Amino acid sequence: MKEKRTHKIKTLPITELEKNVLKHKILKSVDNLSKRKRRTQIAISVVTCLIIFGGGLGFYFLKMPTTSITEFVNTSGDIDVNQSDNVVLILGEGENLNIHGENSIINYSSTGQRVRIGKNREIDQKTSKNNEILYNTLLVPYGKRTKIELSDGSIVWLNSGSKLVYPSVFNGDKRELYLEGEAIFDVAHNKNKPFIVISENQEIEVLGTVFGVTNYKDENALNTVLKSGSVQISYNNSSSSHVNNDKMKISPGTKASYNKKTKSMVSEKVNVDHYFSWRDGVFIFKNNDLKHITNRISRYYNLKIEITNDDLAKETFSGYLDLNEDIDKVIKKIKASTNMNYTLIEDTIIIN
Repeated sequence: MKEKRTHKIKTLPITELEKNVLKHKILKSVDNLSKRKRRTQIAISVVTCLIIFGGGLGFYFLKMPTTSITEFVNTSGDIDVNQSDNVVLILGEGENLNIHGENSIINYSSTGQRVRIGKNREIDQKTSKNNEILYNTLLVPYGKRTKIELSDGSIVWLNSGSKLVYPSVFNGDKRELYLEGEAIFDVAHNKNKPFIVISENQEIEVLGTVFGVTNYKDENALNTVLKSGSVQISYNNSSSSHVNNDKMKISPGTKASYNKKTKSMVSEKVNVDHYFSWRDGVFIFKNNDLKHITNRISRYYNLKIEITNDDLAKETFSGYLDLNEDIDKVIKKIKASTNMNYTLIEDTIIIN
């Protein structure tokens, strides 16, 4: 067996010259390493700044302030719902679509880019332009009604003399619409996107429920009737501020009424079906004065009705009217309940 040999490294003494040369190399190496680190740190900082700036810039462009629905309504002017004898849908880029028929149906695709009108008509549209939301406006004149299914699946029935403003698709963290007139809402539930109906002096917030809103400019009362779910109503009592001052939550079977003149609000239990019946062509009324009844009939039939007797205008009635009948039969049913006469001159009924 061979003996295992161990090799030892022999250390030689180092001279002063070699020490100085070695020290210089070490210092130079350290200096180079520091420079590389500094360059790396600067590069990382620059890249980080670019990422932050670029990301922030992208965020800025993605989150650019867009025109709110109330700003759009206020700047678009007072549009007359009776500018046409037909229902009119105004698309975001300004195109006006006349929709024929007494009871029309409009459906939006989930993207809002396609609109189906009735069974045979389809329209493509843009949902935004230059990073700005495009709003659609639906005008329902007197004598007409319409049903619309929004891009989120919510369904809205609009009564005669109503205007609805809404985005074709609900991007963002809420679903906002603006209403003038009367509508019934069957809201698709989405806990992450509250459904908000804005009217003059009022804002209603829900997640998913069925309720009705009546807010005609020529009527003093603003009514909200809840059929199912829950809603929170915010009222703006200050004409100089858009801050909602008073809030009220109501339960199913409740009507909340806001008096536009006195700025007061009350709630009461009601038969909800009485306030939803117009959707089926029936008008149910209970202790309503004749002026209120004829106002609703006037909008429904697109006829002007004048009451020349003030005492008769204040007289109250209870019952129901089949609005699928012609106007002459409807007026005769009212006449059978009180001492009144009427004449029809062209498109005006005069009651005395």
